[in-house]
Amino acid sequence: MTFLSVAMNSVKAYFKRSWRRRDMMTLAKIPVHYHQNLRMVYRTHFWAVLCATVGSYLHLFWEVGGLFTVLCSVASLLCLCFTSPHRVRVRVSLLMITASSFGAFVGLFTKYLFGIDQVIIASLLGGTTIGIGIFWFGARITRKRSLIYMMCLLYSCGLMFSSLVVNAFDLLDSYTAHWMLMVTTVLALFMGYFVVYSQEILHDARYGYIDFVNRTLTIFFRLPVIVVHAARLYLGVRVEQRRRHKIAWGAA
Repeated sequence: MTFLSVAMNSVKAYFKRSWRRRDMMTLAKIPVHYHQNLRMVYRTHFWAVLCATVGSYLHLFWEVGGLFTVLCSVASLLCLCFTSPHRVRVRVSLLMITASSFGAFVGLFTKYLFGIDQVIIASLLGGTTIGIGIFWFGARITRKRSLIYMMCLLYSCGLMFSSLVVNAFDLLDSYTAHWMLMVTTVLALFMGYFVVYSQEILHDARYGYIDFVNRTLTIFFRLPVIVVHAARLYLGVRVEQRRRHKIAWGAA
């Protein structure tokens, strides 16, 4: 088998997903084992993003980001990758150090590469922390995925509505209102992605234990494949609707 065929098989395996749209729409309760894994992932995500938010605000107010935080984040990530999965506490501690260091220095790169101010990065991380906290809180009080996802929907709608109110009534200057709209739009899209990612977790929980530390690290690595799969499901629904519409018109 050539290297090209191995690479193609790996890509196909990466983009292969067996859960469907109806799996996300079901009103049934999440099984206890799956629910425990989901709560662990949500909790780890929440504390990691909270550490990143704290690091971002430390850089915003005291400019702690620099070469040291970059090296600290890289070193912690490398140690995390080579630490045994059985040493859970050590891996969680390294994850939090990586996240806080990342939050402290990421503003330097966004400012240099894209001209995005640190205050926008801090706002993004802060809003994401609240959103994931809502997921975690919802998972703690119920096992119905529809209620958990509804909380996310309400939070996203609240973000967009507040941004539209600010723009409609000119409560802030145009520059501030512009970046506020940008931040809320990105947060709403990320919350939608996190809903789909939650379905990915529940699907994988069928096959055994979920490494919640690795899930926190791979949330962005799995972003492309989940977006492609969601788009594929959406297009499939649209094709089916058009086919039924043509059949209905033909029968009429």
